[in-house]
Amino acid sequence: MLIYKNIMDSLLILLGFICMIVGVFGSFLPVLPGLSSCWVGLLLLYLTKAVENNYWVLGITFVLMVIITILDYVIPAKGTKKFGGSSYGVWGTNIGLIIGILAPIPFGVVIGPFVGALIGELLYDSQNHKRALKAATGSVLGFLASSFVNFLFSIIYLGIFLTVLWQNRALIF
Repeated sequence: MLIYKNIMDSLLILLGFICMIVGVFGSFLPVLPGLSSCWVGLLLLYLTKAVENNYWVLGITFVLMVIITILDYVIPAKGTKKFGGSSYGVWGTNIGLIIGILAPIPFGVVIGPFVGALIGELLYDSQNHKRALKAATGSVLGFLASSFVNFLFSIIYLGIFLTVLWQNRALIF
């Protein structure tokens, strides 16, 4: 039975580490799950017999993950608004983001919100191309800011994972 527990712990740790790596890459590659994957990696680590459950760490990181995931959709739209976009541009950003995620084109998640905001602003005022371009640029800057926050927290979650793993290395390895 002792061998089974060590194999199971090793499997959970390996799967958790894979989730962490996928999460870090997913923070800037939208086709992969980002911060949510990192949180699953933390959960898998805490499910091992060698690591004592810490519901505070899991709870706080879960709440942060939910908030940041929601902000991933809000920040590009706010960037559009901040750069002078109308509600048409905000809607265009959100629709473009969804299409960009689903479209099988390179950088679709960056191109989609930009084109969506641009089209939305041109529908609102077809004469003011400069304002439309400025609002579309705001959507891209919002996306980049959102990706940076996601990447930063993914690295923090990876750091927590590695720290807890290191602190419990005698019980694990």
